[in-house]
Amino acid sequence: MGLLTEGSPLSWEETKNLSEHVRQHGIVQFINLYKRLRDRQGDILKWGDEVEYIIVKFNDERKVARVSLRAQEILAELNKKELENPEGVKSLWRPEYGAYMIEGTPGKPYGGLLAHFNIVEANMKHRREEATQLLKSDECLMTLTSFPRLGTENFTDPPSKPTPNEGATRSLFFPDEAIFPGHPRFRTLSRNIRQRRGEKVAINLPIYRDRNTKIPVDDSYKHSPAALPDHVYMDAMGFGMGCCCLQLTFQACNIMEARTLYDQLTPLCPIMLALTAASPLHRGFVTDVDCRWNVISCSVDCRTKEERGLEPLQNDKFVIKKSRYDSIDSYLSPQGDKFNDVPLVYDPKVYQQLIDNDIDHLLAQHIAHLFIRDSVSLFSEKVHQNDEEDTDHFENIQSTNWQTMRFKPPPPNSTIGWRVEFRPCEVQITDFENAAIVCFVVLLTRVILSYNLDFLIPISRVDENMQNAQQRDACKEQKFWFRKEITTHISPPEANECCKIGTTNCEPQNCEVYTCMTVNEIVNGKEGEFPGLIPLINTYLSGMDVDADTHCTIQQYLKFIQRRASGEILTTASWLRKFVTEHPAYKFDSQVTEEINYDLLKTISAIQGGELACPELLGYSTMSKTKENIPSALSKNC
Repeated sequence: MGLLTEGSPLSWEETKNLSEHVRQHGIVQFINLYKRLRDRQGDILKWGDEVEYIIVKFNDERKVARVSLRAQEILAELNKKELENPEGVKSLWRPEYGAYMIEGTPGKPYGGLLAHFNIVEANMKHRREEATQLLKSDECLMTLTSFPRLGTENFTDPPSKPTPNEGATRSLFFPDEAIFPGHPRFRTLSRNIRQRRGEKVAINLPIYRDRNTKIPVDDSYKHSPAALPDHVYMDAMGFGMGCCCLQLTFQACNIMEARTLYDQLTPLCPIMLALTAASPLHRGFVTDVDCRWNVISCSVDCRTKEERGLEPLQNDKFVIKKSRYDSIDSYLSPQGDKFNDVPLVYDPKVYQQLIDNDIDHLLAQHIAHLFIRDSVSLFSEKVHQNDEEDTDHFENIQSTNWQTMRFKPPPPNSTIGWRVEFRPCEVQITDFENAAIVCFVVLLTRVILSYNLDFLIPISRVDENMQNAQQRDACKEQKFWFRKEITTHISPPEANECCKIGTTNCEPQNCEVYTCMTVNEIVNGKEGEFPGLIPLINTYLSGMDVDADTHCTIQQYLKFIQRRASGEILTTASWLRKFVTEHPAYKFDSQVTEEINYDLLKTISAIQGGELACPELLGYSTMSKTKENIPSALSKNC
């Protein structure tokens, strides 16, 4: 979730009074870091994934399923191995927002060998098994984007009650006990975001209208003026940050490669969001959206009424278009500059300070844009820092700008290089699916850099795509703006041959370099117009030496992606909605009852454990050749 500083959290008033202090010192810290490391070269490709899990507790006698608030207890055990032998563990474990959530990553990052693709799924399986060993017999570790009945009565175990008039969230539905108790950051963020905004956060998702759906959906509108009667209303950070996701981090060889990856992956964010859509069920209702993105965006929207443009600016400096959790607002590479077609709000004084310190326009405006935000979590022990060596004030702001992509400078005094995070994907039910998504995206980065491809489209079109990606059945039904002429004047012959269209240096206003395509056309190709991402990857792989097992595994993953994109198999969101609406107990009223929820989660448990085949979700072949280690002959070349 970002920077986890230890210490004593300050109140919102104290944090607010120190916000300018944090900004000023954060900028100085970034400038110092940039000057030290801007010329750093030669870092090798490293990458890794982050998978977030929910702990579910079943009561088979009563046929109910709850979230189990035992994450702190389980994490304490999981972290013992790392404390004893930090270099020798296969997995690393960290807390997440929910008291029912944990986050797992590989013990070490993967490298540049193709053989590393064959150990991703095995490591995910190891993580699941390692955590599962610590569960009780009636508990299950699930990779589920959103718990279907989060925020309903008694959705936690042990039971807990919301406290609308006191506490961190003051929610009608989400109790403070469901927030991870082991680190003060999470409750502090919840409290400070609410207090900074001047009111509770407001999330409204359109209800999926079935023949017996009631409007108003419930009586939320009687208790909160922010609730829309024909929407599912939620009012706490936990409804967003209590969702799970799948993220990737890439280390680049230098700062320019990192900026290129940041830009080139940005247009792919909405496509991957649609492809991995997995969260149509919220607060016990079937909604008419497929993804968590806007839920989280609204759940941490700390903008005041002035910043949202609802009142004239008097106390605040800027009208800010988006929540601090949203899609990126500007490209960072020189190639992307001409596609920055949305006016960027940034602090002019910060911008000038960065320019005066030899930071270029694109990076300066990016940082100055991030720093229009206040700190929303500050610890007394971290107020005064050494700006020559520390970066906590910079990371305080940077890590609470939760965007589709994140540009990450190297940590101070570290062997880690310039990195980018790819953040849009929803987590999938099985390790096979999650490994397929991870390997697909990593392979795309290799193709982009090796073939010097150009996926850039105007930022305004990316914003439009992000909203379309969340619509019901977007993977099959929506069209997305996507670049059709993707080779450049420095692309190799094999890239031009695959694309079968010439190179282009068109300005966006002078020719149509982008058009509307379905996810199927983007992934699998559109004859005469776009080659398809999978054919591009296969062309790239055809020129690479790869062992037989890895080749088999990669092809299984790519075939799965192709089938998902074509609609041959369902997205997780479509499958979840279908399960609920076809359940014998469903009354066509858009409600996920206790019984339906129990049966759904039991079915998911059986699918993820390999006890139940589910061809409409996974296809008929998910048997990869994944293994825990790469062949010894190859590992010598790591």
